[in-house]
Amino acid sequence: MKLLRFGELGLEKPGILDKDGVIRDASSVVTEYSPGTISLDLLSILTNIDPAILPAAPKGAWIGAPVSRIGHFIAIGLNYADHAAETGAPIPKEPIVFSKAPSCLSGPNDDVMLPKGSMKSDWEVELAIVIGKECDYVEEKDALKHVFGYAVCNDVSEREYQAERGGQWIKGKSAPTFGPLGPWIVTPDEIADPQNLDMFLDVNGKRMQTGNTSTMIFTVRQIVSYLSRFMILEPGDVITTGTPPGVGLGMKPPVFLKDGDEMRLGIAGLGEQRQKVIAR
Repeated sequence: MKLLRFGELGLEKPGILDKDGVIRDASSVVTEYSPGTISLDLLSILTNIDPAILPAAPKGAWIGAPVSRIGHFIAIGLNYADHAAETGAPIPKEPIVFSKAPSCLSGPNDDVMLPKGSMKSDWEVELAIVIGKECDYVEEKDALKHVFGYAVCNDVSEREYQAERGGQWIKGKSAPTFGPLGPWIVTPDEIADPQNLDMFLDVNGKRMQTGNTSTMIFTVRQIVSYLSRFMILEPGDVITTGTPPGVGLGMKPPVFLKDGDEMRLGIAGLGEQRQKVIAR
């Protein structure tokens, strides 16, 4: 099942994408997809609904972020062996954990705004996990039982702020619109193996990133279990799990986003995003 939010910005409704690609209005079943409503119980309810009984959304309805807000927006750095190699970084012995500000959340096709004066903004296609059940010291074998679903994330990053301004990576990861998520959350029953998903990202029609989640250093199971040792993960939390090679920083010479650029990215089975880059 594919869960999404559609409609005018700020007035989005929860929806379900049916087998024919029609958006169905699910607001009679759930008021919103948010930390307050996301749960495995909700997942069970939605899975047992025939979307055809729900009213169709207006044709051409705008698709927003698939959650109205995020609790934790956690990210894992340098989690692809081939990406670590392109940046010259050693393979991490444990997951590199940082945060994105929840306020950076945006829709899959919303414009990405460059911060004022930004010269080193970059792209990163990533697999995101949406938590559906509280995780507190979860064993790896049980980790996937706590997942509500999966989504595409573009972990947009300002490299100067991230690496050259001191302090933590969060400064380069958190500008408004730096967290495009969606177009939908895909429930686990549709994803046979989250460790075998093809990924891509294009800038201005040129393929920049090509990868597969099979080259992740730490798997989805390992990440969820690992994080649950240091914090309680709650329903509605989003974890974005790292990016394959092909980021602008890794090119020789480096290439960064500029006003007017267009990004297209996607993950097999999880849909695609398209964003225009604009100067703020």
